[in-house]
Amino acid sequence: MASVRGYFHPKTATGSASLIPSPPWHYSGDLLTVEYRTDPARVRELLPEPLGLAEEDPGAVALIWADWQSCAASGEELLDPVRAQYKEAFAVVRCSYKGRTYSRCVYIWVDKDFAIARGLHQGYPKKLGSIHQTRPHPYGPAPRIEAGARFGATLAAADRRLAQAVVTLREESESNGFVNGHPMAHHRWLPAIEPGKGLALDELIESGAASFEAGPAWRGDAELELFEAPTEELARLEIREPIAAYYRQVGVVWNGGTLLESGTSAAE
Repeated sequence: MASVRGYFHPKTATGSASLIPSPPWHYSGDLLTVEYRTDPARVRELLPEPLGLAEEDPGAVALIWADWQSCAASGEELLDPVRAQYKEAFAVVRCSYKGRTYSRCVYIWVDKDFAIARGLHQGYPKKLGSIHQTRPHPYGPAPRIEAGARFGATLAAADRRLAQAVVTLREESESNGFVNGHPMAHHRWLPAIEPGKGLALDELIESGAASFEAGPAWRGDAELELFEAPTEELARLEIREPIAAYYRQVGVVWNGGTLLESGTSAAE
């Protein structure tokens, strides 16, 4: 009997065509984070049971742009950049589970297929999008990482612009925000192949960085706009009050998560 290999589809005789390799996955990236407050009811509607609103600042949202280079343990993708480089933009809220505060990604767009596949495994609700952000550079017209530097960021999907921001750095900061500062509480869902049979995969999981390093964080302010679109709901997380904006370069390793519970969702 023939055997097939590969961490993810497509599984083949050698496994080399698999869309993603097995973890650990390593990331180096530039992050632009814009935090603001929305109506907590709009956050609550995105939290399936058994998750609830965070006790403190329940309407806080982080909209994050990230420009990544990523690779598996071998690092070979870094020398074949089309396999390593991608961009994403994602909205994070906070939630509570059994008395503990978690972060949760409620919307996310990426521009490469391998990033979508990783998201399916991790419980991130990834969709295809067009994401751009200003890159810093020590020469020429690009901004330096310093007070007064200005960075632009845009997000579009299905030919519609969903968000845009201009971030102005003011001073160094102890962190790059608080909304995305907890372990992630995500659901891994897969509908059953038979109609009416519900979910074949139904897991609430916790995951986070196996290791983390970062450069100095910078704090500033942002001009942020969200736009309506017929197939997206990001604009429902309307901006009621700005909090702050941040820039930071980070290095992260992801190597799996922990099952919190299974079989309790009412998702359709």
